Amino acid sequence: MSRFRDEILEQPEVAARLIEKSRAAIDAFGARYRKVRPRGFVIAARGSSDHAALYAKYLFGRRNRALVSLAAPSLFTRYASPPRLEGQCVIGISQSGASPDVIAVIEEAVRQGAMTIAITNDPGSKLASAADLILPLDAGKEQSVPASKTYTASLFALALMSQAIDGDDEFAAALDRVPASMAGALKAEGDLDRLVPALAGPRAIVLGRGFNFSTAEEVALKLTETSYLLARAWSVADFEHGPIAVVEPGFPVLLVGGGGSVAGDLESIATRLVEYGCRVIGIFDCAATPRGIESVAVYNSGLPEELTPLTLAVLGQLLAYHVALARGADPDQPRALRKITRTW
Repeated sequence: MSRFRDEILEQPEVAARLIEKSRAAIDAFGARYRKVRPRGFVIAARGSSDHAALYAKYLFGRRNRALVSLAAPSLFTRYASPPRLEGQCVIGISQSGASPDVIAVIEEAVRQGAMTIAITNDPGSKLASAADLILPLDAGKEQSVPASKTYTASLFALALMSQAIDGDDEFAAALDRVPASMAGALKAEGDLDRLVPALAGPRAIVLGRGFNFSTAEEVALKLTETSYLLARAWSVADFEHGPIAVVEPGFPVLLVGGGGSVAGDLESIATRLVEYGCRVIGIFDCAATPRGIESVAVYNSGLPEELTPLTLAVLGQLLAYHVALARGADPDQPRALRKITRTW
């Protein structure tokens, strides 16, 4: 059995538990936010958590009309020249709560008097103790080196925070459907086998846009670290500004889409890549998918586009697991990687 796959399967339960157990922390965050009224957000993270921060950039920007900046931790550490953080809500995201550079950003934010919150799976960690507020993920110990349940728990925690800032009955109802929707995505695992041959290696491109640009980044990372496939993610818009020149007949491209406002962009790029002879495949959470591509795995959860990164992350993780097996790699313990990476 694979620990990585086991932890992927735990995600609906983790999401349900987070709804129940995070209420006090979410209420405390909402109350503090309304009192302080920060001008925007600065988010510090590394690895998969950095992709959660990218998700927050779109989520808080769209739902809460807030400007989000992703911190450059080396400014706080190697360069010792931290930017001014007064009036910002500074968020540190780290599954272990032990990343020294993320901790350094939160500590500096506290020194400058900014509002701070730690999103972590270890409420006893140094990151948690450094921040004003803590939002524990309660995901249980994650033993596999590649993040799965802590990644989606971080996304869900950010979505709950967005709702705490600007409550909306329809979005609240959608949040309550997330655990069941993630369980539904797990049932689509059998459809992923048809995508695996296109990802035989040694390289691939993963494309998304908007809320699922973060998902494209995370799926590319999972493919790289679990099966050693050199996968690179781009936003569809950025991809068309230059990187598209790399494609050629037979080049594998994985599309990640959740419908909504950017659906037409994925349809357009799919048509163009098929014309170039690329092997275009996709994972989608929406009713309509691009036509003419080689193969797709689809689960239509009915969630708003803002929440489809949760279901699509599940499909992407399972896809990475199956690609790793096909390439003879151990997804639980990728070479040269450790669970906690202590960069500064």
